[in-house]
Amino acid sequence: MIDIPELALVALVGVSGSGKSTFARRHFAPSQVLSSDAFRALVADDENDQSASTDAFNALHHVAGLRLRRGRLTVVDATNLQPHARAGLVRVAREHDVLPVAIALDVPEAIAWERTQARADRAFGRPVLSRMQRDLRRSYGLLAREGFRRVHVLRGVEEIDAAEIRYEKLFNDRRELTGPFDIVGDIHGCREELEALLLRLDYGLRRDDAGRSVDAAHPAGRTAVFVGDLVDRGPDSPGVLRLVMGMVAAGHAICVPGNHEQKLLRKLRGRDVRLTHGLAETMAQLEAEPAEFVAEVAAFIDGLVSHFVFDGGRLVVAHAGLKEEYHGRASGRVRSFALYGETTGETDEYGLPVRYPWARDYRGSAMVVYGHTPTPVPEWVNNTICVDTGCVFGGKLTALRYPEKELVSVDAVREWYAPARPLVAPAPARPDTVLDLRDVAGRRHIEHAYGTLTVPAENAAAALEVMSRFAVDPHWLTWLPPTMAPCSTSTVEGFLEHPAQAFADFRSAGVDRVVCEEKHMGSRAVVLVCRDPDGGPFGPGGGVVHTRTGRPFFGHPSDGELLDRVRAAVTAAELWAELDTDWLLLDCELLPWSAKADGLIREQYASVGAAGRAVLPAVLATLDAAVGRGLPVDGLRERMAARRAEVEAYSAAYRAYVGPTDGLRGVTLAPFAVLASAGASHADRDHGWHLDLADRLCAADPEFFTATRRRVVDLADVTAKTDATDWWLALTADGGEGMVVKPYGGPAARSPRGSLLQPGIKCRGREYLRIIYGPGYTESEQLAALRRRSLGRKRGLALREHALGLAALDALAADAPLWRRHQLVFAILACESEPVDPRL
Repeated sequence: MIDIPELALVALVGVSGSGKSTFARRHFAPSQVLSSDAFRALVADDENDQSASTDAFNALHHVAGLRLRRGRLTVVDATNLQPHARAGLVRVAREHDVLPVAIALDVPEAIAWERTQARADRAFGRPVLSRMQRDLRRSYGLLAREGFRRVHVLRGVEEIDAAEIRYEKLFNDRRELTGPFDIVGDIHGCREELEALLLRLDYGLRRDDAGRSVDAAHPAGRTAVFVGDLVDRGPDSPGVLRLVMGMVAAGHAICVPGNHEQKLLRKLRGRDVRLTHGLAETMAQLEAEPAEFVAEVAAFIDGLVSHFVFDGGRLVVAHAGLKEEYHGRASGRVRSFALYGETTGETDEYGLPVRYPWARDYRGSAMVVYGHTPTPVPEWVNNTICVDTGCVFGGKLTALRYPEKELVSVDAVREWYAPARPLVAPAPARPDTVLDLRDVAGRRHIEHAYGTLTVPAENAAAALEVMSRFAVDPHWLTWLPPTMAPCSTSTVEGFLEHPAQAFADFRSAGVDRVVCEEKHMGSRAVVLVCRDPDGGPFGPGGGVVHTRTGRPFFGHPSDGELLDRVRAAVTAAELWAELDTDWLLLDCELLPWSAKADGLIREQYASVGAAGRAVLPAVLATLDAAVGRGLPVDGLRERMAARRAEVEAYSAAYRAYVGPTDGLRGVTLAPFAVLASAGASHADRDHGWHLDLADRLCAADPEFFTATRRRVVDLADVTAKTDATDWWLALTADGGEGMVVKPYGGPAARSPRGSLLQPGIKCRGREYLRIIYGPGYTESEQLAALRRRSLGRKRGLALREHALGLAALDALAADAPLWRRHQLVFAILACESEPVDPRL
């Protein structure tokens, strides 16, 4: 019997011919099984085309994620013999807070080979199968360490044929219980008030021979649900525990743990725990109890489940609340959120953690009832309610009757514990479209799905200056591009940057395949275009074009003309219907560079070239005259002649990116990513998908759009890397800036270890770098000094901004409140004020 959770990601593991597909057909519905062969056929029309494996697995992981997000059991039918292949599946499972399960099918190699030979579509030799068999055996000791929570190994044909699947409900799934319930807020040792509340709710108390309450039952069969924090601070934590434990044991109550129970359990297990926030009082009270009772308390707390889903998914109870995507899920981060909620990482004036108002963002259909944060008046916020009314602090003990939604309270006997922060009524929730300076001002700690970030107050002030004075309307400012780090410093003679280092950088990160995109020398342009030119979901207007710092691109009618051209191309390419959207967010480069940066070119670059071209001929003429008089200045003249050649090369480098423009005449747009559309972030799409859509826009209006030339490179293929390097050399020799090397898996690609990858590494050409580092940077001494440049800070900044951008795209796709989206975009701009060498 194979036991698996009802919601899980199941990975079938086995060699070719082990019967994985047959096993999947026998035990699972066709819609539950994602086959790697089928996905190869989807992306390449050939299920045996191994060159399509990366695309196929990207698509498979995407679909698996969609299924898991919707709470559907998902089975992956692939060999799954390599750790990196399994790591991708574990990552998908963890991203969706479900348990990864492995079922390995181990048949004798002779049988597997016989089956493989019988298939005309399997054309590989016996040594390949032997290697697969060795990989299978090695995997047995790795699966659990890799993160698979259940591992089942079926050995031999008979055991595989006799296997049966049995589904287990998750501990938190109590959907069959429909109530009615009485959900009781944080008690904190206030036994007397708990008894009074239960009596008011018509429960009958049962006492033991010593007169202590040990159970309570409702005559109509109602069930009490306790939201945790039974202990600490109050006068009788053991009495509360005795009553609640008795009710749970008798089936009259259900309980979820609070953070105070978890801290008590650690102390009872001998952990080094500080006796603060009322724990000292609880430990003193338990010292008067029999050791058997204390052991029962530890066992009781240890058995509590982080949260429960009741009534067919209509009701969720968790101590600190629970975001919608965590309902009914099982993972460490789900349990942590249920116990502690979400904090900003800061403390308030009372020294208490500042809690993130998750309920303000909640849009789920399930009612969420919780405690943890005391409030004098329970308030409904987006179908959630906090029933902790601060009884131990002299407030009330409150219960919510479900499904009646009726609140019942009793007053505290007295203030048992002085609160560190006075109880105050919650502030009314603001409309989703309203921004507040407090969302972005000062030092901010931001948590999102891709990590955490602290924005220093001075960075926030710098971003606020730009955002408030120059940026587009925040309703339209949905995303900002991350900065981009260069590749590691080249060791190739005469080069500061070279493709060999870019490939090595990604190879060392575990990336197998990259795309090398031509780096257009223009100005970064983010285009948000709506299908309706008169308005869209972001407000009046048909779109916006802004720079990488959020400023309007041209700030005159050319922006509107540009949007009209983009809108027409999207319509001609039929992308509105294909993506089921009325708006698109595009990442582009606008050419030529001079269209936006003419002033910069004149003031910063052209002036240097003009000065050199004016002075050096006169210097050389003077030195020629000196040579004619027999003076020993040959060495100096040689250096000045070299300097003149360098200045000419410098001038030629920046002139290559200057062109005449008049409005949009002479301007082209090079799109290279379709970042988002209505209800969807496309960051998880591979770059092939993005560039294919960009090519369709170019085909729709070739006069206005410029295509992005590229090469896809398998990093294990020496010939492919050589060809890409030759392409880069030709590109840069022809005046091109260079290329950007990206993990082919897409903007949201991760390493085999699960960490975010650099979104792109730039590899700039030798002559282009003259613009950046000066005419004579290729001289041996200067080049040697530049090779000591440090890239760590730039790379860290790029990853932080990239993670924020991905979170902003997710928030945009989820139609999150405006303030939440804007907070993420604002943080990207704040990161830009970090002191990093601008030449990198």
